Amino acid sequence: MPPAPVPPEVSAFLEQVNNTVIATLRPDGSPHTTATWYLWDGDRILVNMDDVRPRLGWMRRDGRVAMTMIDPETFYRHVSIMGRVVEIYEDEDRVDIDRLARRYTGKPYPRRKLPRVSVWIEIDRWHGWDRDPREKANPDRSRLPV
Repeated sequence: MPPAPVPPEVSAFLEQVNNTVIATLRPDGSPHTTATWYLWDGDRILVNMDDVRPRLGWMRRDGRVAMTMIDPETFYRHVSIMGRVVEIYEDEDRVDIDRLARRYTGKPYPRRKLPRVSVWIEIDRWHGWDRDPREKANPDRSRLPV
């Protein structure tokens, strides 16, 4: 896996609204995965969750994470990252979750009861894939570096 920073074509992919799965480490070292929304700011990744989510405690204990961002149009185009949590804070005014919700749904986040927490992740390593075996090679199609 190449080290960070990511090249421009990978950054452009991460800026898109992609399906995403994040992996955290449970106390026994086993992985836990869950779908999540994210935002790429050009240097790091923002995720947000209810403050009662077990993965938040796991991130606080061990900040190593992995994420896979998958193109919603084809499973064969995705970027996986390995990184670490660099900042955790309360999203008191729901600015971050509303930003993520608008990005994915076009509307502010509807559930307002539980407190929210924002987490920033920096990329250490990454890997990209953009080769659909069902298609013939298309030299005009933009490819992610592998």
